[in-house]
Amino acid sequence: MSGDQSLPGEEPVPEEADEAAFWETPDIYGAYPRLTEDQIARLAEHGQRRIMAPDDVLIREGERCETFFAVLSGTVAVVEDYGTPEEHVLRVHGPGRFIGELGLLYGQVAFYTAVAREPGEVLVVSLDQLRHLVSQDSTIGDIVLRACLCRRALLVGQGAGFRIIGSRYSPDTRRLREFAVRNRLPHRWIDLETDQEAEELLRRFGVGPAETPLVIWRDTTLLRNPSNAELARLIGLPSLPAGNRHGDVLIVGSGPAGLAAAVYAASEGLSTTVVEAMATGGQAATSSRIENLLGFPSGISGAELAERAVLQADKFGARISIPLEATSLHPKDDDHYVVAFADGSEIAARAVVLAMGARYRRLQVPGIERLEGTSVHYSATVYEAQQCRTDPVAVVGGGNSAGQAVLFLAGYAPKVHLLVRGGSLEANMSRYLVDQVERHPRVEVMLHTEVTGVIGQEVLEELDVVDNRTGGHRRLAVRSLFVFTGADPHTEWLAGIIALDSRGFVLTGPEAQEACAYPEVWHGRGRSSMTLEASLPGVFAVGDVRSGSVKRVTSAAGEGAMAIHFVHRHLGHSAAPGSTGTSAATGRSDVSPRIRHKESPWFA
Repeated sequence: MSGDQSLPGEEPVPEEADEAAFWETPDIYGAYPRLTEDQIARLAEHGQRRIMAPDDVLIREGERCETFFAVLSGTVAVVEDYGTPEEHVLRVHGPGRFIGELGLLYGQVAFYTAVAREPGEVLVVSLDQLRHLVSQDSTIGDIVLRACLCRRALLVGQGAGFRIIGSRYSPDTRRLREFAVRNRLPHRWIDLETDQEAEELLRRFGVGPAETPLVIWRDTTLLRNPSNAELARLIGLPSLPAGNRHGDVLIVGSGPAGLAAAVYAASEGLSTTVVEAMATGGQAATSSRIENLLGFPSGISGAELAERAVLQADKFGARISIPLEATSLHPKDDDHYVVAFADGSEIAARAVVLAMGARYRRLQVPGIERLEGTSVHYSATVYEAQQCRTDPVAVVGGGNSAGQAVLFLAGYAPKVHLLVRGGSLEANMSRYLVDQVERHPRVEVMLHTEVTGVIGQEVLEELDVVDNRTGGHRRLAVRSLFVFTGADPHTEWLAGIIALDSRGFVLTGPEAQEACAYPEVWHGRGRSSMTLEASLPGVFAVGDVRSGSVKRVTSAAGEGAMAIHFVHRHLGHSAAPGSTGTSAATGRSDVSPRIRHKESPWFA
């Protein structure tokens, strides 16, 4: 086995060490906690003990993770490229530690091999038992979830996992990289234009540059310009079974609003399906730190918030599929709606919750397209931050997303320029963020400033910016540009079916009913459109996609939860005459016994 590839700040496993004794990787990042005897005893109630001999493989790279291992004695090495000339140790765990990262909780394939280095004993817990324990035991659940999230981030920073080979100028390369980044999938991008390794790999696999982008994993699997769905299936992202495409509620989008709707719908017994075109968590999942979220006084990363919500929805039985892009919606004669998808599939549901959120606007600057994905970014995650350790960067935008990105990037880059078109930060940014941004020694706030040009062919070298009061131009030497300039809804597929406002956001409530293109659908219903209901009865809009919504995580989650209250009311109204209002899918009453008959004006 070759020498250790250590994480920053870790002590490597020395190559000259005696084979019978191995150094354990220090827990510098909080990613490798040691379970207490009491916690191991609680785990033991759900698992079995297993003796391990040296070189026993517990988890194999590329195979689906189905088992959780806690080390009782001996040591276990986590290895990448096991059994190949490129084999190297990522970390070593001893007694009290456990093996696994984020993919373990979702049944994804493993991005590493776990192999016994010293004889000992492990505790073996099935994936189902682990999920049950994580959801029921908050102490163990928090330890496992936080460690798994942190380990995934470290894998990402190491460039572990699959490789994407493609040109920085290729739209398909950018598409695959964005999908991998947004889904927090460990991978490494090899630029066809500049990386010498790319040519060597192309020769090894006998393919030409015209056949790129390629996805290569473990030197045994090669995908030529795969779709996002093909990449998702390779890694094991969740998908729906082929049959049973009917249910009570279909939720389109899995940001905070969609996930909150999924949790409440599934927990109340409704057959619930969530479809997502890109990645769970939506734009919120790209936030490095959300500090004004109720109940999290020390803040929480958007990724952790999303993963916790996904686990919670899964716990109650909601089904999630990624990627599945909706392309049309139309009513059926039996009081169902059918949503069609880009892959040709369809799902029918008695109610639909639209929670697609919104997508950040592209910056309209000549020549910027060639730098998108390499030097120009529309999110600030650990992937992008790793590239910003030595050079100044710029952030465009004046809202909370821009403020969070600035503070996150300032932890990596030596200098961050915040470019704001308006005259103050207070107009669109929360006060707590304004204070932190203005006090940070590495941040320079430039008000009344707009980007008018990008300089650099392969990578960004400089920005041309203008003071919109004086018209004076200035050059900024930066190597990366992060853009957070507002968002547009992804509602093109709803045009002509659902009433939209002038900007494309979904109208709800009385406004929606008045703008309805098919007023006859409301005849005989005995009610008007409810607060979050769109222009078709039983279709609801929540979160950023809804016209007039407050663009905050908390309000989006609140709308998602409240929408399920309205779904229950709709299902009760839509029951056939003489029906008991019982769902065929769930066998329970469509109208929750907790719903009051007399509501406040808000629930009208």
